[in-house]
Amino acid sequence: MPNKYYPWIISLRPKTLVLSLCAILMGNALAYWNWSFDPLIMLLSIITASLLQILSNLANDYGDAIKGSDRQNLNGHKRGLQLGLITLNQLKKALWINTFLCILFGLTLIYLACNNIYEILSFILLGILSIIAAITYTVGKKPYGYIGLGDLSVLIFFGLISVAGSYYLQTKTLPMPIILPALGCGLLSVAVLNINNLRDIDSDKMNHKRTLVVLMGKDRGRVYHLLLLVSSLCSFSIFSYSYLNPRWGWLFMLSLPLLIEHIYAVFHFKTAKDAFPLLLQMVKLALLINLLYCLGIILS
Repeated sequence: MPNKYYPWIISLRPKTLVLSLCAILMGNALAYWNWSFDPLIMLLSIITASLLQILSNLANDYGDAIKGSDRQNLNGHKRGLQLGLITLNQLKKALWINTFLCILFGLTLIYLACNNIYEILSFILLGILSIIAAITYTVGKKPYGYIGLGDLSVLIFFGLISVAGSYYLQTKTLPMPIILPALGCGLLSVAVLNINNLRDIDSDKMNHKRTLVVLMGKDRGRVYHLLLLVSSLCSFSIFSYSYLNPRWGWLFMLSLPLLIEHIYAVFHFKTAKDAFPLLLQMVKLALLINLLYCLGIILS
């Protein structure tokens, strides 16, 4: 695809948008289950969350480039900046444009969905925190992605906040049980990040990027991956057993054979090149499990 858009397409990482999409769909499916749903609010939520994901991706490339963390990792992933097709200055401009779009769509969503000043201020604060979290993952003097806190950030922003926040914007309520599917969704997103970190462990060590996998080691990172997936299924299962129609609430378990196959592959891959297809496989599994669960919620 030798055209001027190609460097930006690979830098935006469209496949990663699945994670933000899953979280918003989960929150809105739960709202629909609770008889409170507005398609426009869902659409704006998806756009805003996708823009925040893109902002995180671009900031990740920018921060890694400044710190030199991406120079020995071309086998793992190729970005426009790494390949010399985008300059650092162009990427910086793209970050500013994307930040502006995040604010624009975020404020539009807040204006349409919030009913009082407390809700408005609360979601503006969440929006600011989300933008800061997206940028400071690898950018700044002490990026938290370099000290093993990336997993926690993904769990919070691509699970708990995205699901619970999108649910609240529709229903104006936030019952405690919603935490269970939000946690399940977030843990799947963390599993995607974990595969990425397992693949990049050697280059991350060389560049002093202390991800959680670097801190615990590859073998424990594999066990950690298993625990993430099992914990996600447990969270979904508890909510299904307690609140959903048993006929539909267990649809997500249809993914179990593929999940077992994936776990086997995670425990047996040898090189970073072998791990690359596992990352795409985990993204697809996260999408499949979340979509099946959302369908089960809607049918319930």
